[in-house]
Formats: sequence, structure tokens, C-alpha cells
Amino acid sequence: MKKYLCRIGSFLLALALTAGLGSPAALASSTPPPVTETPSPAATAKEPVESEILNSMQVEAAAAILVDVDTGAVLYEYNAQEQRYPASITKVMTALLALEAVDRGEISLDQVVTLTDDLYQDIGEGGSSADLRAGEQLSVLDLLYCVLLPSANEACNALAQVTAGSIDAFVERMNQRAQELGMEGTHFTNTHGYHDAGHYTTAYDIYLMCREAMEHETFRTITSSRSHDLPATEFHEARTIYDTNALISSWQYGSRYLYEYATGIKTGSTPEAGYCLASAASKDGRDLICVVLGAENPVQAGGTTSRLQFSESIRLLEWGFNSFSTKTLLDSTYFAGTIPVTLSRETDRVGAQASGTLEALLPDDLDPADFQITPEFSAESLAAPVERGQVVGTVTVSNGDTVYGSLDLVAVDSVARSELLYRVDQIQRFFSLLWVRVALIVLLAVVLVLVLRWLLFGRRRRYGGSRPAGRRRSRYSGRRRRR
Repeated sequence: MKKYLCRIGSFLLALALTAGLGSPAALASSTPPPVTETPSPAATAKEPVESEILNSMQVEAAAAILVDVDTGAVLYEYNAQEQRYPASITKVMTALLALEAVDRGEISLDQVVTLTDDLYQDIGEGGSSADLRAGEQLSVLDLLYCVLLPSANEACNALAQVTAGSIDAFVERMNQRAQELGMEGTHFTNTHGYHDAGHYTTAYDIYLMCREAMEHETFRTITSSRSHDLPATEFHEARTIYDTNALISSWQYGSRYLYEYATGIKTGSTPEAGYCLASAASKDGRDLICVVLGAENPVQAGGTTSRLQFSESIRLLEWGFNSFSTKTLLDSTYFAGTIPVTLSRETDRVGAQASGTLEALLPDDLDPADFQITPEFSAESLAAPVERGQVVGTVTVSNGDTVYGSLDLVAVDSVARSELLYRVDQIQRFFSLLWVRVALIVLLAVVLVLVLRWLLFGRRRRYGGSRPAGRRRSRYSGRRRRR
């Protein structure tokens, strides 16, 4: 009986041990994985470094932003999220919606538009105009030139009507498109930017709007033009209209503010908004967009008026072109250390390196070697098989609060799987399932009950518990009689 009990106890103990295995590798080896001898290159934190180039730039305006178009890098910003009045820079959105309607085939550039009586809706005194008249006929393209060069308010209303059916419906589209572009600080109440307390935006939102508009070739062609010839109509002889952007055209201020790299975009001014300019420039294969809002036009000692919306924009653009360059922050030569590997007899660790190249447009006085590099593995260990190039984590480059981007970390070698360790792992996983553990406990309880029952009742039956007492007495009495 003791032999049977020992066998049963051994079986139950084996089940309990199997269900509680902590790692399949423990069945194959009692030696734990070694600790990495060489720490990660980013183990030591680095203090943020500052750029004197960035700290030295200040713009004379209420708000400004300078962005590299190709990378989206904000090179300079000042009150860029502050809500301000955009004045006629609003017309960029008006032109954008009209050009998008052209792209969809809803209207065409050569379509002739007859101007209506509500041409001057929501336009007060002193607003910029091309002297268009109700009943006058112009093409959509001519109206776009009127909107973007001399900044004609009434031309905006004309485009709104032909594009959306009514001015009010067009304004709704302007706000909808602004939300689609991520212009969270923007609300439009009219098509042209004539002052209204509920008509506002931010320098950053204007950048988003201009970036989208500059994707259209027609928009770029118009905003980089110095002038445009309008055909004769019933109300006007053939005439020439000029661009109000002094970076493009010398019509108003001579050559004083002409900027050879300028490619657009739009001026704007009201007493409430101040003097504003959204500009674009291209130099040495780089494209920048600059927004200056709320600039002043101070009179100098000699009686000359300084048009700061133009001069500050040129200064910002030149600073952006001359003070920044593209630098490599990280590439595939970066080694992040090793990560433990399980289920393999070949090795217990595999190396990880960066995949690809991370670049950024940086001030010339910043060295990427001074930046913080932070690797992060996706798991504490990897289960074999591991393929070379398999993503095992990420590595991030930052400088203080500025995060420049991340690259994947990939395995530098392949690691084969041990089938024995894999099978052991599968068994361990099976016995780690809750329902299996519950079933084992139930089985153990049942076996214990059966053993106890056998011990209690089986012993009694074996040693006389099942035989009548009278029969045992007759045997003894018989023996006595024979004696």
C-alpha cells in the first residue's frame, strides 16, 4: 500500500511542479542569462544645450512664425498661437477654396462670371478694391488675380458666389476647411478679412493655410506675379493691376523691399490688425513660409516710413536660409546594446542597432553629438527565433523638451530556436492557463478524496469488516471441540 501511495504522491507533485514552472529555460539550464557588460551609449543623461542663433533672433511684430516647408520644422515663432485679426491674408483661404473647386471640376478658370448686386456685402469704407461693378463680367482666373494682387474685397464675394452659390454658404466652407487643415484658432465671418470682432486666426494657422494653398500651381503663379492685365469690360478699359506685396512688386515702394527669393504670398492691413504679411521664399532648394502679424510702420527721423511687415519678413527669411543646415542626428551606426533571448541554445543575447537615418534642420551652432539619445526595447527579452532586421525597439533623439524624432532598433543577427526549449515552453504555457490550473486542483482534490476513502473503508473491508462475526466464532469453537 505504501508503494501505491508513493506513486500517487509523486504524480501529484509532478503536476504541481509542472503547473508552477517559471521559465522553460529552467528545465534545460540552471544558469541565468549574463548581464550586459557594456552599458548602452545613452545610459548617461545629457543636459540640454541652447542655441545662441535662436536666442538672438527677435522680430518687431505682435506675432510671427517661420517654417521650413519640406520638413515642417518651426525655425522661429513668437506668439504664433495667439489669436489675432488677419485682415486681407484671409483671401488666401478664399482663393484656396476656389482653386479646389476648379480641381473638382465644379468651376473652371476660364469660366465667365457676371458680378451681382451684393458684390460689396460686408465691406465698409476704406476697404481695398479693384473697382469692380455689378453686371461686369470677368473670368474666374481674372477674379483670382484681383483677389491676390490688389487685394480686391469685392472680387472675393464674386468668387464666393460662383463657387458656393452664396456668400454665406462660402463662409461656412471657409470655416469647415480651416478645421480640416488643423486651424484650431481660426474663425471666419467674411470672405475678405474686412474687420470683424469674430473674424480671427493665428500666425501658425495662417502658415497651415498658406502651405496648402502653395500646393496649387495657379496660386503660386499668381502670388509670384508683379502685375496682371485685365481685359476691357463694359465698365473699364483694359487695365493693369499690381501686387501689393513689396517683396514681389516695386509698384508701391520701389525696389526698397524687393526680395529676389520671394515666391508670394499675401499682404493684409487694418487699424485693428496692424500691418501683416504672409510670405514665401525659395533658395538653394529650400522653401520657407514666413508670417508676420501686427507690425507697425514707424516714421524715421528723416521722414521715411519703415514698412516693418516687409523688412522683418525679409530679415526672418534670410536668417532662416543662412543660419540653419540639415544635420544627421542618428544612423545605422548607432548600437544600442544587447537584449536577452530565450528558447535558443546558440546564444542568450542579440545586439540591436538603429535602422535608417534621422536628420533635422538645426541652427548651425548646435552639434547633434550633444543631444540626448534614448533607446527603448519593446520587451525585456525576445523569444527565438529572431530574424536579422527584426524590430526590437526604438531610439529617440531629443534636446531638452524638443524631440527630433525616432528610429527603429533592429536585431543585428538571426537567432535560431531550440525545439526542445520551445516544446518545454509550450508545456509551461499550457499548464499556466487558469482553467488548467483549476482542473489540476480539482483532480488533486478528487484523488485525495479517493485515497482517503480507500484508506478508511478499504482497510476495514480487508481485515474483517465484510465477514459476519458469527462465522468467525464458529471456526474458533470448532477447534475447541476437536481438542
